[in-house]
Amino acid sequence: MNVFQRMKETLKEEIRQAVISAGIAQAEQIPEVMLEVPRDRSHGDLATNIAMQLARVAKKNPREIAAQIVNHINREKAHIRDIQVAGPGFINFFINRSYLAQVLVEIDEAKEAYGRTDAGQGQRVNVEFVSANPTGSLHLGHARGAAVGDSLCNILEAAGYEVTREYYINDAGNQIRMLALSLEARYLQALGHEAEIPEDGYRGQDIIDIAKELVDRDGDRYVSMEREERLAFFREYGLKRLLDRIREDLERFRVRMDVWFSETSLYESGAVEETLAELKEKGYTYEKDGALWLKSTAFGDDKDRVLIKQDGSYTYLTPDIAYHRNKYARADKVINIWGADHHGYIPRMKAAMAALGLDPEKLTVVVTQMVKLYQGGELVKMSKRTGKAVTMAELMDEVGVDAARYFFGMRSPDTHMDFDMDLAVSQSTDNPVYYVQYAHARINSVFRQAKERGIPLELDRDSLKRLQDDREFDLLQKLADFPSEIVTAAEQLAPNRVVRYLYELATQFHSYYNAERVIGDDAELTRARLALFAGVAQVIRNGLALVGVEAPEKM
Repeated sequence: MNVFQRMKETLKEEIRQAVISAGIAQAEQIPEVMLEVPRDRSHGDLATNIAMQLARVAKKNPREIAAQIVNHINREKAHIRDIQVAGPGFINFFINRSYLAQVLVEIDEAKEAYGRTDAGQGQRVNVEFVSANPTGSLHLGHARGAAVGDSLCNILEAAGYEVTREYYINDAGNQIRMLALSLEARYLQALGHEAEIPEDGYRGQDIIDIAKELVDRDGDRYVSMEREERLAFFREYGLKRLLDRIREDLERFRVRMDVWFSETSLYESGAVEETLAELKEKGYTYEKDGALWLKSTAFGDDKDRVLIKQDGSYTYLTPDIAYHRNKYARADKVINIWGADHHGYIPRMKAAMAALGLDPEKLTVVVTQMVKLYQGGELVKMSKRTGKAVTMAELMDEVGVDAARYFFGMRSPDTHMDFDMDLAVSQSTDNPVYYVQYAHARINSVFRQAKERGIPLELDRDSLKRLQDDREFDLLQKLADFPSEIVTAAEQLAPNRVVRYLYELATQFHSYYNAERVIGDDAELTRARLALFAGVAQVIRNGLALVGVEAPEKM
């Protein structure tokens, strides 16, 4: 609990005690004391309507009740410098701002750890995100999922959860055979042989590049191989090269995975057969038209789902159920970040978990909507290099990692997003990532000026009492809110809350910077304001780190 929250709780308790001491009501008759921030600053820093709530119990006029409460409040204990009764019985409190300035001491002591709490109590959370089929490059949708997923993991960790970042590799099934066949065709074509890409094959530039790489390295050595041996080699080689590229892109995007989970391992360990046996044993499968079905409608799905097709092969759903069963055994909470095209998959997976006797509410799916790129006011549909979809790597080349991470973090993941590439690279205050980073750079510029004048930057606690201006109070209160913002963002699985908080903090800072002189003739006030700037800079750094964005000292 931060200094402002502690102060509010102390004030609430003082109000309750004042009501009892004044004989207005018994403890069990007092409703919850609500404290709100008035819109008009002249009405105080906090206000309560408790007097009006107690009018019926006390059978008195609310203003009279309010006056009695005011007379019985211990102002020093509640850190209140003034109290006023207003209107029909509101009680307005003016906070002792010197006490609130203690948040700067907390920030100075905690440094990078400021904002971190134990709200999650070490619950194990598995977050699976990106999980693109290893058949080509990551694209814009994957980039958004990567930014949302990684930021969410950072925020969950800061809120006290034990987080595992996981990538599920679809390295079994037909798409991987198609990868091998596509690479074989491109390899043979590169050697001048006639070969056709399968109808459902992969025609991306990545496959062409890997085929050329093999020709340059090994020539025609694979032409004479037995075909199945050749396809097995292409399968393994293509898979490894494409996964390496995915890893490189994610690393460049400041995303690291703790676990790369192979679908093939589910078959090798017998987990798929075990899962099917368990579903059969629980009575939630049946045979029809030569296929094996899951009774998913028994758990809210709109129709039953096929597990084993007529030809004896598994559907996509079957290994996915086994995979989720595995994740349930490793975590207290399972979070998937899926693209919008997987929305219909959610009820069948939850139904499958329920059929296994597992709690479907333990699984949460965050759905990320589509991204549209705009440049020069025009919709960008194709890559300049390949004429195909724009890749995540190309986006990083165009706008940089900071802008990409910040822009993807700005919006709730379930909303459609228009990504303005011109805005993302502009060095103006219209660019939100520039605006926040500029606040941090401005503070460091002030620190450099202070250093040149020989003014120490160490926190001077005695000087903090000089922070009495309304804008200073707003900044202190905003800094005190940071830990609770992280907890709320973690609870709501909403990284965009942290991005919004940072923008609001930067807005308050720029307003203060433009209105007040920081380094002046009053040495004590200068030290106090430098301490305030240090607190703002630290919180900006901490917040930007949560969403994978750097905080430059110069711009």
